Amino acid sequence: MTAGPRRDTRGIVDAPDLFAHVRFRRREPAAELRPYLEHYWLIDWDLSEPYAAHVVPHPSVNLVFQRYEAGDGPRERSGYAEVAGVAPGLFARKLAGRGRVCGVQFRPGGFRPFAPRRPVSAWTGLRADAAGALRLPPPVRAVLDPDDEDARVAALDAFLLALEPRPDPQATLAMAVADRVRTDRTVLRVGRLAQEAGLSARSLQRLFSAYVGVGPKWVILRYRIHEALRRAGSDPAVDWARLAADLGYSDQAHLVRDFTATVGVPPTAFAPR
Repeated sequence: MTAGPRRDTRGIVDAPDLFAHVRFRRREPAAELRPYLEHYWLIDWDLSEPYAAHVVPHPSVNLVFQRYEAGDGPRERSGYAEVAGVAPGLFARKLAGRGRVCGVQFRPGGFRPFAPRRPVSAWTGLRADAAGALRLPPPVRAVLDPDDEDARVAALDAFLLALEPRPDPQATLAMAVADRVRTDRTVLRVGRLAQEAGLSARSLQRLFSAYVGVGPKWVILRYRIHEALRRAGSDPAVDWARLAADLGYSDQAHLVRDFTATVGVPPTAFAPR
C-alpha cells in the first residue's frame, strides 16, 4: 500500500476549479491507523458567491465532520458528523458563505474494523448519523472548532484510536485486492482478480460485500471512470475510442454509457469543460 496521503486528484471533477474556491488539504493519520485509512481530508471555504463541488467518489466509506454557516438548519450551522457509505453515483454539494469539512477516508475494505457489527454493504448509498453508526459519540466540536489543523488531526486520531480497530485478516485481504484494482490498470476482469486472490468469484463477491460495500466489478468500473476523468481533464482532445480500448471496453459506446451514467454528462459535454 502507498505511504502517506495520496497526491492525485482522481475522482474530483475539475480539481483546479475546486481548489480555486476552497482550501483543500490531505493529512496523514496516526501510524496505528494507516493500515485502515487513506488519509484525512480538510476543506475550508469563505465564498462571496455559491459554488457547486462535484466528485465521483472512490469505493470508500468516509466519516465526515461538517459545518455550513449558511446551512438550512441549526444542525448544519452548529456542525455534525455522519458516516457516508460508498456513493453509487456523482456526489454534488453546493457551498456558500463560510464552512468547514473534516473527513476521514477509509481504504476500500478498511471501515469494517471500526464498525464490525454490520457488513459494509449496509452503508452503501447512505449517509447516517455517526453517533448511531459508531459505538462512541463523535467529537464534533473538537474536530471542527480549532483553526489549528494539527489540533483537528489530533482530535480525529484520538477518536478513531478510541474505537479500537482490531486486525481482521478478511479486511486486510479486501484492502489488498481493492488496492490491486486501483493501481494495476491491467486488472479488468473479476475472474482474474479472484484467481490471483486465491478465491472463487463467488467468494470474492461475498468478501467485497462484507468489507468494501460494493462488488469487485463495480470497483473495477469506478476506477475505469476515474482514469477516464483524469485523461479527459488533462487532454481535451482525448481519443475516446482509444481510451475505451485502453480501459478494457469492447467499444467506445460502452465507455460513453458508463461515463454518462456516473458523471451525469456524456464525455463530449465534459471534455471541453
